[in-house]
Amino acid sequence: MESLSDVMKQLPGRLRQGEQAEELYRSLLAHPAVQAFLTKQGPFQEQEIRLNQNRLYQYQREYDQCMNCPGLDRCPNDFQGHYTKLSVQTIQERKVIVDHKVSCKKMRAKQAQQSIHGRIRSFYVDDRALEQGYSPKEILQRDWERSESVEHILQYIYQTKQEGLQARGMYVQGSFGTGKTFLMCYLLYELAKDGHSGVIVYMPDFVEDLKSMFQDNQRLKDTIDLLKQTDLLIFDDIGAENMSPWVRDHVLGSILNYRMDRKPTFFTSNYSLEALEKHLSFTDKEGENDAKGKRLMERIRHYVDVLTVKGKNHREKNE
Repeated sequence: MESLSDVMKQLPGRLRQGEQAEELYRSLLAHPAVQAFLTKQGPFQEQEIRLNQNRLYQYQREYDQCMNCPGLDRCPNDFQGHYTKLSVQTIQERKVIVDHKVSCKKMRAKQAQQSIHGRIRSFYVDDRALEQGYSPKEILQRDWERSESVEHILQYIYQTKQEGLQARGMYVQGSFGTGKTFLMCYLLYELAKDGHSGVIVYMPDFVEDLKSMFQDNQRLKDTIDLLKQTDLLIFDDIGAENMSPWVRDHVLGSILNYRMDRKPTFFTSNYSLEALEKHLSFTDKEGENDAKGKRLMERIRHYVDVLTVKGKNHREKNE
C-alpha cells in the first residue's frame, strides 16, 4: 500500500518537508470525493482532518482508481475488487475517521456467479452451457419456433421461485439440435440464482462411467446420494446410452424411486415416452424385459410434464 509518507518522498527535492505536506494537504481537501465526505460527516476541526490525513489519502487514491477501473483482473487497489469506505466515530469528543474495505460491484457480481456455479454440478456436460446467461428475449430470438416451449419453461421457473420446489419435473423431447439441453441448462442456472442446487448428467457418458464405479463402492454411493438429494436433477439425452440391467434397475431405479413426490427430475431425449419405454426394456445382457422397462417408466411418466421442443437443428449452424 502506498502511504502518504511514500508520496511525500517522491516529490521534488526543492520543496522542503513542510511545503510538501501542505501541498498534499491542500490537494487532498480540493478533491471532490474528500470534500463530499467531509461536508456530509462534518464539521471537522482542522486538527481532526490532519490526524486522519493518511486515511483520507487512501480513500482519494482508491476512488480515483475505481473511477478509471481497468477491470477486476487488473484492479490496482490494495485488496483486489475492494475499495476504501470511510465512516466517523466520536471518541472523547473528537471525531475519528475509520476506514474499512468494501467489495465493488464487479467483485459482488463475480462472487454471485461463483455462488451460482457452486450450486450446480455437471457430469460430462460442457460447462459453457451453464455459464452463459441469457434473457428470455434472447432465448426466444434464437429460434421463434420453440417459443411455446420457452414460455412453458419460463412459467415453471416463475412458479418455482414463487412457490418453492415443485414435485413434478419435465420430459423434454424433440429432434436433434433443437436446444433441449440448452433450455434445461437455462432452467438450472435461473433456479440456482434463487438458491436451489442442481445436477445435470449426460446419460451416455454417465452410464459408461458407472461401470468403472462398480468396483468403487464409496464413489458409487456418493454419486447416487448426490443425484438423490440435489434439488433439481436433469438426465440429459436419456435413451442414447447403452443401458445395462444393473444401471437401469439398481442405479436409475433407486434414484427415481427416492425422488418420487420429493424433488423434480427432468429429462431430455430424442425419444417419446413410448419409445423410451421400449429402449429401457431392452439390454444386451437380458434382451427384452418389458416388465422392468415398464417399472422404470412408472417412475418417470407420472412425475413429468411432457414438453416437445420444435425448431431447427442449430448444431448444423454451429450456434
